[in-house]
Amino acid sequence: MGPFGIKLPPLQKPVLLALCALVAFMLASGQSFTDLKPSPQQLEWQDLEMGAIIHFGPNTFMDREWGDGTADPKVFNPTELDPEQWMRALQAAGIRYVIFVAKHHDGFCLWPTAQTDYSVKNSPWENGRGDVVKQVEKAARKYGLKFGVYLSPWDRHEPRYSNIAEYDKYYAAQLDELVQGYGNLAEFWLDGAGSAGHVYNFPRIIEELRTYQPNTLVFADVGLFEYGDIRWVGNEEGVVPYENWNVIDRHGFLRWRPVEADTPLHRNHWFWHTNDEGSLKRTTDLISTYEQTVGRGGQLVLGIAPDRRGLLPDADVQRLREFGDTLHRRFGRNLVSSHAHVTPELEWALDGDPDTFWTAPAGANHASIEVAFDRPIVFDHALMMEWLNAGQHIEKYAVEIYRQGKWMAVAEGHAIGHKKIDAFARVTASRVRLNIIAASGQIAVREFQLYDTESR
Repeated sequence: MGPFGIKLPPLQKPVLLALCALVAFMLASGQSFTDLKPSPQQLEWQDLEMGAIIHFGPNTFMDREWGDGTADPKVFNPTELDPEQWMRALQAAGIRYVIFVAKHHDGFCLWPTAQTDYSVKNSPWENGRGDVVKQVEKAARKYGLKFGVYLSPWDRHEPRYSNIAEYDKYYAAQLDELVQGYGNLAEFWLDGAGSAGHVYNFPRIIEELRTYQPNTLVFADVGLFEYGDIRWVGNEEGVVPYENWNVIDRHGFLRWRPVEADTPLHRNHWFWHTNDEGSLKRTTDLISTYEQTVGRGGQLVLGIAPDRRGLLPDADVQRLREFGDTLHRRFGRNLVSSHAHVTPELEWALDGDPDTFWTAPAGANHASIEVAFDRPIVFDHALMMEWLNAGQHIEKYAVEIYRQGKWMAVAEGHAIGHKKIDAFARVTASRVRLNIIAASGQIAVREFQLYDTESR
């Protein structure tokens, strides 16, 4: 007798048994997009919202964007290295975490690694006794920024790169030094860069990392799906395509993979270059980027580059400050804070505190949050945040105002996620609501906020 008591010819039994086993597995482990939930580490990381990736090394001193691994270590000699100056500038912009490029594709190591002589220990800086990674790590923690590293898999200097097995040992040994010597890492970049047919042993890389840093989030291209906790946006323009869903599907497997969008502070390059102030992005450009990254539920990572002194140029510092000041001015006065009385439960979505949230009645597929004001308000932006601990569920929404006896939409969308910022022409209203038109699971809202970004 076969499964379910069905009598089968002998040749059919193995086939049906295999099919039944497959069905049982799918029933036991089947997932839908709304079933997926983030890890606590992913939730904490998504709340950081803005980071920076710092490029510094021989390229800085040779006016290059791409190093070929032949630069003499003696070219690396910053005269006024001050990572604390970098952190103050980043803090002024509202940036909350730092990814430091410990080794770029040229293979030059910015810490005194025991694995190669191609490092700061053979530079004149601090007589070969310095450690840039350590100084950056200490500065980041002093100013309250999370710290992470990038260790380029591609190495254009190391002779062992042509021998896959030997280079894997070399890379793993360098990784061990970084993950054991620089405290808890918030993020590890793993971009898979490479050439000449080199195939990296990604399972081994992740195993080495997790041995010492089990809570570190791994940034990786979607192509490295099974190894990453964070996915690359797919461009270097700092633009998250909308709609942005945190769950992605690769080959029938679903995973929570929030998106990170990286873009340099200077147009089209990541390292410092001489006479380059003209490529510095305008504050309006940065605000637009912010609204297309953080405002679409992703992370914004700005590329910054110290100069040959080891300092951020004055113009860069000023631009970062202007960016932070403008963000504060635009989103510092939440008009919802002056709303009329609502129920205590609804207040949790209107209190300006993202640690509280409102939930719709259990089983509801649509709901609304209505806000009334004693006098009309003028606004041109709406900001929403979904409570993601149980997953991303809101599938369609509208921001609406009550006018001439009916509700009118001023903005509409199909995903909120971590954060959604909608911009529209200025409107005046005494009643506003977030109308959640469709949801695939429990509706939970952390924040509903309104802003007039044109006011001063």
